[in-house]
Amino acid sequence: MLFNHTSGILLHISSLLGSFGIGDLGPDAYRWLDFLKAARVAWWQVLPVGPTGYGDSPYQSYSSFAGNPNLVSPQLIYEDGLIDIEHLERRPDFPSGRVDYSKVIEWKRGLFQVAYMRLKDVPQLHEEFEQFRSQQKAWLDDYSSFMTIKALEGEQPWIKWPASLRDRGPEAILEVRRHQTVTIGYHAFQQYLFFRQWSRLRARMQELGIGLIGDLPIYVAEDSADVWCARHLFELDQQGRPIRIAGVPPDMFSATGQRWGNPLYRWDVHRQQNFAWWLTRLRGVLGMVDVLRLDHFRGFGNYYAVPASEPTAKNGVWELGPGEDFFKTVNTKLGGLPLIAEDLGGEGEPLVINLRDKFGLPGMKLFQFAFDEDMHHKFLPHNYPENCVAYTGTHDNDTTTGWFAGAPETERKLCLEYLNSDGRHIAWDMLRRLWASPADLTVGPLQDFLELGTEARMNYPGTPTGNWTWRVTSDQLTDELGVKIRELNLAASRAT
Repeated sequence: MLFNHTSGILLHISSLLGSFGIGDLGPDAYRWLDFLKAARVAWWQVLPVGPTGYGDSPYQSYSSFAGNPNLVSPQLIYEDGLIDIEHLERRPDFPSGRVDYSKVIEWKRGLFQVAYMRLKDVPQLHEEFEQFRSQQKAWLDDYSSFMTIKALEGEQPWIKWPASLRDRGPEAILEVRRHQTVTIGYHAFQQYLFFRQWSRLRARMQELGIGLIGDLPIYVAEDSADVWCARHLFELDQQGRPIRIAGVPPDMFSATGQRWGNPLYRWDVHRQQNFAWWLTRLRGVLGMVDVLRLDHFRGFGNYYAVPASEPTAKNGVWELGPGEDFFKTVNTKLGGLPLIAEDLGGEGEPLVINLRDKFGLPGMKLFQFAFDEDMHHKFLPHNYPENCVAYTGTHDNDTTTGWFAGAPETERKLCLEYLNSDGRHIAWDMLRRLWASPADLTVGPLQDFLELGTEARMNYPGTPTGNWTWRVTSDQLTDELGVKIRELNLAASRAT
């Protein structure tokens, strides 16, 4: 088994404690690791960590390979001697308990500019930076050029750039690289800071024996360096506009479906190239984490294609994905599949379930889904197989307390009866029952351990703005909570 009957907590890095407007890779991340260790928690699960754009969604990144500069720690930049203490002391008055992304981005931009100008004064870091640029050249040059041109073009998406830049004309790109060396270097420098801090945090995790579960969206953002650099791998017209886009049909989250907008893959071309682009992508992300959750796993079996001209996702069609060929190639080339199949969208679909089981991948179970009368038996904890990862809910669900407060009366009644609960501490009642299940790994969002309501929800699927802002506060992350989680792990034989 991949997880050996252990437990984890889902908490995105942006939601960590900290004094600089957003959770980051600095001292409070290390304190979080100490909290997990004391609570005898084996796994920390995070959301994607790529650079975010419109809507600040971790699932709409400018690059599959780059890190999010918003998550870089100002404290660690100061300790590296690249900024002064006054820069930290003059930070804005950030709100408590949520992220104000525009304020964070604007302030950190100034810090990065100062740090980059001072880099030459710290020879060791300057040398490390040059080595980083050389080692990561395969993706870093294109990403840094993409971000530079994007700034020059008023942050417009790449399909609206002048044709010579949109189409990556060699002379136009060479001219940008010749005349914008400082700005290109500045974007590369931000990546150096991110991966320097990431590597240090990962080393500490390994010392403590805490594993990291990452998250890989199946699709990439239309406005990304990935698509700009590899248009032939996506369903695009000659001007780079999507022909068909990704989404899901109407479901419990949305009556009109979810029109994600991501361009679809030309899977025939990927297959002809032996999935080389995907292998590079997976190698990059798996080099950063221990296990990877494959978001929207069902898309590898079959996927929903929506004409880009459609205003909703109602009128799409199902197409076959790359299926077994993809996972056979990944298994052969990468030497294993440390993957979690996010199979919830394909629950009950034989094509998807057979693909998951053929390669022995753990699927996902959500306890909150257990009380829909049409499907509850699949998600009740006593029916879980060992080879699965079981959650109370994920970032796309309401918190358990919030879900229960707003659930139909029939679901609330089924829930209380199943748990033999009076409902006063429904989140902890569900956590205890989940932890007692056969599932090889159980995971709860930190919000559920804190018994928080809908105000702490991370994401409303299908809603493009206003998400991803929740943060834990210092009065919530207490020693008493750590003891309570440790006792839960000990009682369920999940303690490390």
